[in-house]
Amino acid sequence: MKLNCLIVDDEELAQRVVEKYVADVSSLNLIKKCNNALEAMEAMQEQSVDLLFLDINMPKISGLNFLRGLKNPPMVIITTAYREYALEGFELDVIDYLKKPFSFERFFNAVNKAIDKAKSQKPNTESFVLKPETRQQIDESFIFVKSEKITYKVDYKDILYIESVGDYIKIITPEKVVITYQTLKHMEDLLPQKHFPRVHKSFIISVSKINNIEGNMIKIGDTTIPIGRTYKNDFMELINSF
Repeated sequence: MKLNCLIVDDEELAQRVVEKYVADVSSLNLIKKCNNALEAMEAMQEQSVDLLFLDINMPKISGLNFLRGLKNPPMVIITTAYREYALEGFELDVIDYLKKPFSFERFFNAVNKAIDKAKSQKPNTESFVLKPETRQQIDESFIFVKSEKITYKVDYKDILYIESVGDYIKIITPEKVVITYQTLKHMEDLLPQKHFPRVHKSFIISVSKINNIEGNMIKIGDTTIPIGRTYKNDFMELINSF
C-alpha cells in the first residue's frame, strides 16, 4: 500500500527534512511540496491525497484553520515548532503531532499509524461476530483524568477505546474525547485487562463495546481498529473465554 502525500510548510528547510524522510519510506508517494494552504488546496483538487504533513504557523491561512475548512480531510500529521497546539490538533482527529525538530524514528512511527489506519478501512472477508448476550458487563468503576486544567471523571462503562497519539492519549467515549498527557502503557496497567485489552501498539479497546471482529479489524461504533500481529493471539484467546 502506498499513500499519496503532500508536504505543506512555508519553510524550505522543513520541507527538505520531511521530503528526505518521505523518500526513505517505501509506503509513501510524495505528490507535491506546498508553501501554503492555498497551494495545498489546489493540489488536492488535482489529485487524490491520502496524507498531509501539515505545518501550523503559515501565512494567510494557518494549518489548523485550513484543516477545519476541509469537508473530507485526508489523514493529517502535524509538523510544527509549537507544542501548545497539540490538544487542538488532536481534537481535529490528526494522526500524530510532531514537534520540530523531530527524528526519522519519530516520523516513521507517525507514518505507521497512518498506514495502519488506511489498512483498517479495507474490507476483509473473514468475519467473527460477538453476540450481544455474550458481552461481559464490567464493574461500575471510574478513573479521574487530567486534561490541561480540568480533571474529568471517566466511567469504565463509558469508554469505547483509548488511542495513543504521540505523547498523548485520547480516551473516546460516546459523549466526549478526553486528551491527556499520558502513556498507553500506564492506562494498560491501570485498567482491568480482561475488559480493556491492548490490541495494537496504539489502541486499548473495551470488550463490551465491540460490535464485531472481522479478520484483523475490530468494529466499535463507526470506528474500525486494527489488531496488531503481536497482540492477536492473546486477544482472540480472551474473546474465546467469553
